[in-house]
Amino acid sequence: MSARFAGKVVLVTGAAQGIGRRVAERAADEGALLALVDRSELVHEAAAALPAAAQALALTADLERFDEAERAAAAAHARFGRIDVLVNNVGGTIWTRPYEHYAPEQIEAEVRRSLFPTLWGCRAVLPYMLEAGGGAIVNVSSIATRGVNRVPYGAAKGGVNALTACLAFENGERGIRVNAVAPGGTDAPPRRIPRNPDAQDAQERAWYRQIVDQTVASTHMKRYGTLDEQAAAILFLASDEASYLTGTVLPVGGGDQG
Repeated sequence: MSARFAGKVVLVTGAAQGIGRRVAERAADEGALLALVDRSELVHEAAAALPAAAQALALTADLERFDEAERAAAAAHARFGRIDVLVNNVGGTIWTRPYEHYAPEQIEAEVRRSLFPTLWGCRAVLPYMLEAGGGAIVNVSSIATRGVNRVPYGAAKGGVNALTACLAFENGERGIRVNAVAPGGTDAPPRRIPRNPDAQDAQERAWYRQIVDQTVASTHMKRYGTLDEQAAAILFLASDEASYLTGTVLPVGGGDQG
C-alpha cells in the first residue's frame, strides 16, 4: 500500500457517505490523519470505522454557512496543528427536472447546496495553508455542467470550476495547488439520508431516468464509474504526485468531458 499521505492532515467534507467516505478510507490506508466533516451524524460512524492510526476527527457542520465551515476548519487545525489537504466534496442534485419546472426557491437551494460549501470550505481553510506555506485543495465538480434536467446544479458546479481556476491563479506562487475533479455517473450504495426524500412521483422518476440514459450515452465506456475510480482521481490530485498540476478540472466520466 502506498504511503502518499503519511503524516499529512486531510480534511474531507461530505464524508459520511459515497465518494467522500471512500476518499477518507483510502487516504487513511495511505497514512493520512483525517478530519471528516458532514451535516449528518453518520460522519461519526464513518470516522469510527477508520484505522486508529488515522486519529479520525468527526465534525458535524452545515457547510452552506461560512461560520460552520470556519468552525470545522478551526477544530481540525486545533486537533492536528495544520491542514495539508482539503477535499471539498459537499454537493449534489436535489431535484431533477427541466429548468422551466424549477421553482425559484429550488434554484436557490441547488446553488446553496452545490456551490457555497466549496466557496466556504476554501475560504475557511486557506488561511491555515497560507500560514503553513503550502497545501492542496481538490474540489469535487461534475460533468453535469453539460447535461439534462439539472440546470441549477450544473450552474453551481460551473461555479466550482471557475473558483478552482481563479484560486489556483491567486495561490500558485504561494505553494497552494487548487484542482478539481468532475465525476460522471457513479455507482454507490443507496444514500442512507437522501437529498430529496420526496422525489418519488412518476414524473420525477422519469426525469431522473433521462439523466441516467444521457449520462451513460455520453461516456465512451457506456457504464457508470465506481467509488474507487472517483477516489483515485481525487487522491492523485491531492498527492505530491500531482505537484505540477494546478487550476485543472479533471473529468472522471469514462470519456465524457463534461
